[in-house]
Amino acid sequence: MKAVIVFSGGMDSVCTAAYLKEKYDLYGITFSYGQKAGEELRAARHFSRILKLREHRIVSIDFMKYLYEKTNALTNPKMAIPSAFDYSIVVPIRNAVFLSIASAWAFSKKAELVAYGAHRDDQRYPDCRPKFSKMLADALNEGEADGIRKGLRKRIKIWSPFVANLSKSSLLRMGHERLGDEIFKTWSCYSNARVHCGRCESCNNRKVAFADAGMEDKTKYRFP
Repeated sequence: MKAVIVFSGGMDSVCTAAYLKEKYDLYGITFSYGQKAGEELRAARHFSRILKLREHRIVSIDFMKYLYEKTNALTNPKMAIPSAFDYSIVVPIRNAVFLSIASAWAFSKKAELVAYGAHRDDQRYPDCRPKFSKMLADALNEGEADGIRKGLRKRIKIWSPFVANLSKSSLLRMGHERLGDEIFKTWSCYSNARVHCGRCESCNNRKVAFADAGMEDKTKYRFP
């Protein structure tokens, strides 16, 4: 069976890929959408090799940062990145954009699953919730209804750890079981740096996940 996974190089997407790899032939798709965190792309390339993905595509949609204008801290260089949750880090329908493009590839590959790394602790992000992913899958399948009916496409399901009620720490434990200390090479930081800043909301969530999982966090942080 084939699956396409939205693969950022972050802890959640890498652990999700490691989990799904036991059942699916995985095709990874990584998006450059104008985010400050350029290290994501390096991490995605690294883990595509470690996980031996069947294919890995990096797709540039850098124009999105101009469409987001001054609304988003992850793409606007003049906006500060908060250390705790703030709606300025919610990139407008980012997952809808990512999953739609990933699904186009999945339909072409006759894959039956499209996955992304949203988990139970992502409840504050509307496009991470299972209700959203189910409605989007229904819409995308309707958009390919004739091809599916003719057997030219396979009906897709959009899956995430959130759908399985998995927390970030549970996902981390599963990833570590399969990848060992390679897991510390995943990239979580929102900043444009070569080392995790240790202060942004995502770095703080990473620290909490290791603590909740009962694991030593060997990540290098600029500010531990």
